[in-house]
Amino acid sequence: MDRAAPLSSKELIARTRPFATQDVARSGWNVVATYAALAAAVTLAVAAPWWPLKVVGAVLEALVLIRAFILFHDAMHGALLPTSKWAKVLFHVQGILTLTPARIWNDTHNHHHANTARIAADSAGTFVTWTTEQWRQASGWQRLGYRVERHPVTILLGYFTAFLYSLCLVPFVKDPKRYWTSGLALFVHLALSVALCVFFGPAVYLLAFLVPLVLAYALGTYLFYSQHNFDQVNLLPESDWTHADAALEASSYLRCGKVMAWFTGNIGYHHVHHLNPRIPFYRLPEAMAAIPELQAPHVTTLSPRDILGCLRLNLWDPALGRMVRYRDAWRPAIAPVATREHVSGPLASA
Repeated sequence: MDRAAPLSSKELIARTRPFATQDVARSGWNVVATYAALAAAVTLAVAAPWWPLKVVGAVLEALVLIRAFILFHDAMHGALLPTSKWAKVLFHVQGILTLTPARIWNDTHNHHHANTARIAADSAGTFVTWTTEQWRQASGWQRLGYRVERHPVTILLGYFTAFLYSLCLVPFVKDPKRYWTSGLALFVHLALSVALCVFFGPAVYLLAFLVPLVLAYALGTYLFYSQHNFDQVNLLPESDWTHADAALEASSYLRCGKVMAWFTGNIGYHHVHHLNPRIPFYRLPEAMAAIPELQAPHVTTLSPRDILGCLRLNLWDPALGRMVRYRDAWRPAIAPVATREHVSGPLASA
C-alpha cells in the first residue's frame, strides 16, 4: 500500500487554521469562570478560619493565576476575544497588575515565536541557549552570566527575575518612553504591596499576594523554560529552519493530566501552540487529536525525574545533536553526528 505524500510545512500550518477560530460564548465563559475561581481562591486565602485552609487558598490562587495568565497570553496572540473592547481593556489591566505589560510582552514574546530553535537569533523573550563551542570560547564572566540566567534558583525566583526585573525594571530603564507601562506596573505593584500590609496586615499580604505570585511565577517560568529545553529538543541550523520544524522539534507536549491542564490553560500542548498561536487554548487538544502529524510530539512531564533532567541540560552540542551538561562541553566529540529524523524529513520545507 502506497504511503501518503508527506505534508509540506505550509500545508501542515494550513491544516491548523480551522482550529484558529473561537466560540465567543465559550471564550467569555472561560474568562468569567477563571476570574470567579481566582476570586474564590483569594477569599479562601484571606478569610478561611483555619490557617491550613488559608495555605490551601494561597496555593489554589497561584494555580489559577497561571490559568489567568494564559488567557492574557492568548489575548495578546489574538486568539481570545480579539474584537472585544472590554476584553482588550480587561487584559491590559491584568497585564499591569501581574507584571506582564502588553507592550513589552508582545515585543519579546512575538520575537520568541519567530526565533524558537534558532541558535544565532537574539535571545530576547526567551532563555539564551549556547552551543558547546560558544561556551568554550566565552570568558569566565560570560559563562557566569549564562549560568546565572539558566540556574534553577533563577527559575524558582521567576517572580523577581523574569517578571519584576526582566519584564518591568529593565525595559523601563532602557526605554521609558516606549515601555512606560512597565514602570507603571512596578509602581502599581509596589503600591498594592504597601496598601495590603498597611490596611490588612502582613499575613494577608503574604498569603493572598506575595506567596501566590512567587509560586505561580516559579511554575510559570519553569514551564516556559522546560518546554524548549528537554532531552529530545532539536535546534536547527539556520539553513534548515522552518516555522513548523521549530514548533514540532523544539517545543514539547507536557503530559500533566486534566486537572493541571485546566490550571495551566493547555499550555502543555506547546508544539501545537507554536505551530499556530492563534488557536484558542481550549481548542489545542482538539487540533492535536485531529491532525496525525501532531500526535507524536516530544513528551515531557512534571515528574521530579523529568524536572531534574531538564534542569541538568545546559548547552546544545551540534555534533551530538542534543543538549548536554556543562561538563560535557570539554569532552571530545567521539559519538557520531545524530541521525534522528526531525520534522524537515516528513515535512518537506515548502
